[in-house]
Amino acid sequence: MFRRWRVQQSMTTRKSMFDTKDLTVIGADRVDEFLRGRETEIFDIVEDTYLTHNRGETVNPDSYFLRFPEQPQDRIIALPAHIAKEGSRSIGIKWISSFPANVERGLQRASAVIILNDPDSGFATALIEGSRISAARTAASAALAVRSLHGAPSSIGVVGSGPIARAILRFIGALYPTAVPVRVHDLNPDSVARMIAESGGDHAAGTLDEVMAADVLVFATSAGTPYVSNTKRFEPGQLVLNVSLRDLAPETLRDTNNIFDDVEHCLKANTTPHLLEQLDATRDFVTGTLAQVIEGDVELDPTRATVFSPFGLGVLDLAISHALFEQAKIDCSGVRVTDFHGEMGR
Repeated sequence: MFRRWRVQQSMTTRKSMFDTKDLTVIGADRVDEFLRGRETEIFDIVEDTYLTHNRGETVNPDSYFLRFPEQPQDRIIALPAHIAKEGSRSIGIKWISSFPANVERGLQRASAVIILNDPDSGFATALIEGSRISAARTAASAALAVRSLHGAPSSIGVVGSGPIARAILRFIGALYPTAVPVRVHDLNPDSVARMIAESGGDHAAGTLDEVMAADVLVFATSAGTPYVSNTKRFEPGQLVLNVSLRDLAPETLRDTNNIFDDVEHCLKANTTPHLLEQLDATRDFVTGTLAQVIEGDVELDPTRATVFSPFGLGVLDLAISHALFEQAKIDCSGVRVTDFHGEMGR
């Protein structure tokens, strides 16, 4: 669990190496190096953070959306967070942009930075490339849902073939290494072909209907409004990872177990669950949260499909970033900007 990442150094040593006046910049290469091959450890951090959040030991305010009237498809989101576990406090914010037209220009849709703050003084201590951490926490959350809500899949369907989808498959594969058929659907056939070529497993392209018949179904697209028919109904026992949140018509959720990372966070911004709340003027469709399932406080109806809708909690990004920064202190890695804050006295 998360405790394995705690640094066994004295506060005096840490302060001498990373003075509060300094800012440490950790770029993509170092983040990649930290995450590589550590899927199970990241999985543990995410599970522990969900349980910490469920115990009320976090502050996770609503995400703030910056939108642009002349570019309605684009947005930048601020996710502030605070974790106040016994013996360990973390404070920070993720600033993540989503510009879908980037894909047509050969660029990633999303980019992000994460700022960590000293919990005693509030001064910024680290600036970290955040898109890889964001993808890892999303993928680990999805894999945790597979383990907690379903178990080993017999087949996987993926709608969307970008970095998030690839990360989800990698994390599921780390939990369940036995290869299963994976069918992929995307409006961009080149992206599907690239995903299949890189997989090294039983991956193949499929129609939307073929993909949605899978045992475990993953939606990881940039869709802004639902396109799956409101007549679609999922099969009992099927698990739907509603990661992109806006692919499904709201009616598809009426007869399913509906599990969230955080109910209040997800029922906003015209996500599919939010649309259903507006349509039916009730939250009776809500089953509970993933942490409640893990703790045994919520049970699933086995005669229904289960839909997991994660809005994405800033505390997850914060927990992984904190672990990375603690490791950077040990390695003395990253770029130190000395005296970044200048004269701090009064």
